[in-house]
Order: sequence, then structure tokens, then C-alpha cells
Amino acid sequence: MFKNLSLISSEAVGIGHPDKICDQISDKILVQCLKNDKDSRVACEVFASNHLIVIGGEISTKSYVDVTKCAWDVLLPLGYNENDFTILSNINKQSPEISDHVNKKNHLGSGDMGIVYGYATNETSEYLPLPYVLATRIIFEINQMTRKHQLKGLCFDTKCQVSIYYDENNFPVQIDNIILSIQHKKDVNLDSLFNKIVMRILKPLAKKYKMNTDFKITFNNGGNFILGGPFADTGLTGRKLMVDTYGTIAHHGGGAFSGKDYTKIDRTGAYFARFIAKNMVANNFADRMEVQLVYNIGDYTPTSIYINCFGTEKCQIQKIYKIVNKTFDFELSNIVKKFDLEKFDFTKTSIYGHFTNLNSNSNYPWEKIFKIK
Repeated sequence: MFKNLSLISSEAVGIGHPDKICDQISDKILVQCLKNDKDSRVACEVFASNHLIVIGGEISTKSYVDVTKCAWDVLLPLGYNENDFTILSNINKQSPEISDHVNKKNHLGSGDMGIVYGYATNETSEYLPLPYVLATRIIFEINQMTRKHQLKGLCFDTKCQVSIYYDENNFPVQIDNIILSIQHKKDVNLDSLFNKIVMRILKPLAKKYKMNTDFKITFNNGGNFILGGPFADTGLTGRKLMVDTYGTIAHHGGGAFSGKDYTKIDRTGAYFARFIAKNMVANNFADRMEVQLVYNIGDYTPTSIYINCFGTEKCQIQKIYKIVNKTFDFELSNIVKKFDLEKFDFTKTSIYGHFTNLNSNSNYPWEKIFKIK
């Protein structure tokens, strides 16, 4: 039916996945630090394995934060109890040498060197790749129905992969397969649950995005999935980088987001690069765009900018560079101010991606679109 098809896949994981548990705890601690001290410097990492959770990293703040309570605030709603984990804290202060680079008199300096990417495509209303959007929305709907007890017998450790055929114009044309792994309780009728997920979630979402509904489905291919979360697999903050961003289509600089305050360029720079790419595509300067920003420690603007439109630009690439440089303010302190990151609730971004915004009624500030002349 279609010629020259390419098969592209993306994955998403649920709120009970061990890596996502760690991301949520890291961002919970970050937000509590910023709540009482907007100048907090936070780089918080969490490790979860079996019955042990270790909270580490560097935090300098004037506020008191009970990091153990932050962990339990994440774990208890997932069905765990206080006998399930021993929680250890090993928090240190931010290096004074790094602090000197960041806390400058007139400017806010980057907390580290780093390369970050932002990406946007007009193939979906979210300006995100369709395999990524579908995988994330499927997991979101499953977790929501599990939380509301509309899908009884399911737990929160979930994973989904979606593979979609793209045509020669790099546009999605057909879903090939969807793979699901979902933790469940004992004595659950998996066939009944599978049918409910297909009819209530998978097919309606495929129709919403004008895709076919005759795709292949694999459900719990390994058999029973009763033991989940940190009891079955080790979790670590920042290990689901592609789940947090664009799936497999766009580049990733390699730096994680969760647990890092707004001076960490891995996070703030990636948000700003996405802001640029999305607005340029939304204003029809290109069908697809990837923005690379390169930072040096202590600098308040990027040392270099690279833009790739993959041949879809609607004007000369030199003009696009000029428009980007004229339209967007790259100074770190101004980015923080524009996105109001000193007061932002970063826990919203810990699950379902940092750009999809499925668990909030309002858009993230870096997702807002404005008119570019």
C-alpha cells in the first residue's frame, strides 16, 4: 500500500516503574527545597533496589527538607507500605567551586558544561513524534484507570512500545504493533483485562490520531508480571532519557533532568531548546526542527547553536538562524525568569514526559506557542 516505509518505535513507562519512582522522589525533594528557598542548588539522585532506597547528591539550601518523607509521599500512593523499604540519605552540599561559577554578581552562570537538544515535528498537535505520543498516552490512560480502580487487578509498573510505519516523506501512515507489559495482582483474569485495554484505550487512541486499528498487539509476553517495581528491577534517577523527551527520533545530550534545579543546563537548556524548536515549527518555518545548544560551565549564554531542519525548512537556513537569534533570549537568568522556574512544580514533569504534559491542566511554560514575525 505504501512505498519506501520506515519502521520507527518509541517506548514509555508508568509511574510505578523503578526508574520513574526514583525520578519522582528526586523531583519531590527538589521542589521542597525550592519552596522555601528559591536559591536552592539541588542535584539529587535516587537509587532503589529490592527493599533499599538510597538518596544521594549535592544540595545547598536554607530550608529544611525531610527527604525520607518526600520518598514516602511518592511510594505510599503506589501501594507500598512503610515496611517495604529502608531509606538511607547521603546528601552533601554543592561544591563551592561550582557555586562560584553559578552564583555570579550580575548573571546566573551555567552549573556545568553540556550539550542539549530540542526537537519538534508537525506530525501531531503536540508537535512530538507520533510513536512517542501514542506510547506515552497509552501508559497515562492505563495508570489513570488503575488509580481510579477502573481496571481492577493492575499495578503501576507498566511499559509500552509502539512501532509505526513512516512513508518516504517521513510522515506516519500506519501502526504496525503495540507491546505492553503490565504488572498485575495474583489470580487476575489477564484475558479480560487485555480486552478492556484494547477496547477502552488502544483502539480509541489509534482512532483519535487517525491511525489504523488492525495493528498487532503483544501483552505480557513474558507471562505473569506480579513482582514489579524495585522488588523486581533496580531503579535509578535519570535512566529513562528517551522516555522523558522524544522517543528514538531526536538526539539527546545525555544529561538527565529530574532532581536538578534550574541552574543545571541539562534541564533548563533542554527546555529552552524545545521552546525554540516548537515555536519555529508551529510558525511554519519548517516541518521538523532540532536545535542543539552547547554550554560551558559558568557561562550565561550558549557557546554555540546548531539547527537542523532535515530538509523541511521553508526558507534559507541562514534566515532561520537570524530569526532564532533575534527572537529568543538565550541568557540563562532570563530563561529562568521567562519560565518562572524558581517557583515551578517540577514534580509534574517526573512522569509522562517533560514535553507531553498529560498530568496537568495547563501547558508547561516551554510548551507555549507565540506568534513569530
